[in-house]
Amino acid sequence: MAVTIVRYLFEQKTCWGVVDGRDIIPVPQDFETTGDFLRGTTLDGLKALDGPRIPLDRVAILSPVTRNQRFVCQGANYRQHMIESGLDPDTKHYNMIFTKAPSCIVPADTDVVRPRRVRFLDYEVELGLILRRDISGPVTVTPDNLFDFVAGAVIVNDYSARDIQIPEMQFHKGKSFRTFGPVGPFLCLFERDDMPTLGDLELTLCVNGQVRQQDNSRNLVFGPEETLTELSAVHDFATGDLLATGTPAGCALAVPSPARQRLGALLPEAMKWKAFFKIQSKRTQYLQPGDVVETRIRSADGRIDLGVQRNRIVAEEQA
Repeated sequence: MAVTIVRYLFEQKTCWGVVDGRDIIPVPQDFETTGDFLRGTTLDGLKALDGPRIPLDRVAILSPVTRNQRFVCQGANYRQHMIESGLDPDTKHYNMIFTKAPSCIVPADTDVVRPRRVRFLDYEVELGLILRRDISGPVTVTPDNLFDFVAGAVIVNDYSARDIQIPEMQFHKGKSFRTFGPVGPFLCLFERDDMPTLGDLELTLCVNGQVRQQDNSRNLVFGPEETLTELSAVHDFATGDLLATGTPAGCALAVPSPARQRLGALLPEAMKWKAFFKIQSKRTQYLQPGDVVETRIRSADGRIDLGVQRNRIVAEEQA
């Protein structure tokens, strides 16, 4: 049975705990980072915790991923999202990888600040995977040994400034503004028998109560085994690092068809981006101050439930 973990602030102290219904069973040890927590605890020890409980509504819930951890992301990793992004899923045979600055990581229910310079603020619900162990060289990850590498899962919302990401070709900058990476509220730690459920989780994102994104993790194009195998040949991971696995279709961004993109490539640079901004300005789906974004990831039977994120969008001058 999976164990649901929360990192929280209570009486001016940062703590870790096990979620039990609407209560928290505190973990007695102090852990500064997500990696420290995973290295210093066991599932059996966490399940055996008992003692005084703290109501969840009496604490301030923090991100279960601390800012020292790497924040690695996959792009266009659901077939329908590839299509809406102007990519042909039958010809795109590469795993799109980028990073977000760890300084954008904030608690699940943080207000998301839209910077003054950003007009086209977009949302992206994503399943985040937390690494169980260090990786410092090539490894082969399979469904049979995935448990040895992935400790658990979290909700991630990959907020994105499309008017920076796309025209400037700056994924990292367009996605790394402070508050653009809410994580949590819970970290669900898996037992080995829970691993198949990782490939059958429902992702849902609503804006002001209207469903914008909905899909299932079974529809990931590049799964965690393939992705970790590939990336292990490129760079190191540390225990507690975060891999966000991509977002479903339904984003606010409108990408021209491949044919229109080829036509646009013939235009002078200034004219091409003027047309891009004109198209985006007609998209009412972009987030505005006052909007409320709600995200949820859970299994159909409710056995795995990563909780709910709620973010209010605020203008920079109001923050």
